[in-house]
Amino acid sequence: MTDRTPYWTLDDDGNPQPCDDVLEWGLWFEKNLHNRHVSEDMDEGEGAEQVRVSTVFLALDHSWHDGPPILYETLVFGGVLDGEMARYSTRQDAAIGHQVMCQRVREAQKLGRRDDDGT
Repeated sequence: MTDRTPYWTLDDDGNPQPCDDVLEWGLWFEKNLHNRHVSEDMDEGEGAEQVRVSTVFLALDHSWHDGPPILYETLVFGGVLDGEMARYSTRQDAAIGHQVMCQRVREAQKLGRRDDDGT
């Protein structure tokens, strides 16, 4: 286990920066809720059920010091994939993963069920 901080902020260019001061991090987090969104999509499934796919900067390292920092998350709200989640280390991977998750949601809506592998 390393001594790296679990707290992260984004600089003015949207690049993740480690933050060792929890109070500084908390102030940044409070003031930047809207800046943490990477992407968000809404769709309607079977019977006009709304499904939202949201990808955000977490501002906390979810790797728990096992590998590179995990700083981004995609989550599905509603539909047959409700609760499906994927996490990423970089904004680029998060943007790609968001599109992959949106495609999974569209395919699952057509089928009306989860993927064959249960995910």
